[in-house]
Amino acid sequence: MQEPHTFEIKPRSAFAFNFKELAAHSELLYFFAWRDIKIKYKQTVLGFLWAVLQPLLLMLIFTVFIGRALQVSSEGMGYPVFVYSGLVLWLVFASGVTTAANSMVSNAAIIKKIYFPRLIIPIAAVLVALFDFVMAFAIFIVILFFYSTPINLVVLLYSWPLALLLTVVATAGPGCLLAALNIKYRDFRYVVHFLIQVLLFVTPVIYPLSSISQTWLQYLVALNPMYAAITFFRLPLADAPPDWILISISVGSGIVLFLIGLAYFRRTENYFADIA
Repeated sequence: MQEPHTFEIKPRSAFAFNFKELAAHSELLYFFAWRDIKIKYKQTVLGFLWAVLQPLLLMLIFTVFIGRALQVSSEGMGYPVFVYSGLVLWLVFASGVTTAANSMVSNAAIIKKIYFPRLIIPIAAVLVALFDFVMAFAIFIVILFFYSTPINLVVLLYSWPLALLLTVVATAGPGCLLAALNIKYRDFRYVVHFLIQVLLFVTPVIYPLSSISQTWLQYLVALNPMYAAITFFRLPLADAPPDWILISISVGSGIVLFLIGLAYFRRTENYFADIA
């Protein structure tokens, strides 16, 4: 009698990022993303409007208590435009990282039953955050016209797509890292919320980096990968050129975090079904 064959399906090495495999499972990625969008807004009175109300309410609060009270510089644009342009990307990062961090635990039952590229799950969380961005961005265009904000269309053509790409990279890296850590150490679910709240105030969302007088502190803040994304997003609206050294530091930091997050996720992926 012929002995039965055993096939083991597992991911490749930690540094083998098989993006072709993700592309082959694009329909599954779409399914996870759309399912999470429906779950996020299920049984809410306002539904998708929350994606617009959150940045608008935060803009109002920061404008009243920070912009007017402290007379914060806004790089030549109206302060509401300045703060909203930062919030619209920051909320992608905050929502994407938070959701991705809990994504593997939330999908533990599916992980234990069937094999598919596990990377789909945290990446779907990033797509959900981008869905919210689309609606918030539509309001941003209205705000630009309301405040008659001058726009450099030539700069816009490359800076806004680049800003969105940098935001995705900055979100996916920590998101994948925390997703892998949280499935083993559940304490991270509490740490993430605290860190996101703190990071908002050490990221140039409600103030320009130029308002920090200490050079060493500017370099420290520039280690935040979201600094480059937000700066590029504001570039067509700003009245002064950015500091390209600080942007280079921020971009480099984002790429390093992205690679670390993916590498750690791939390295621990084999054990997700056992510890979920």
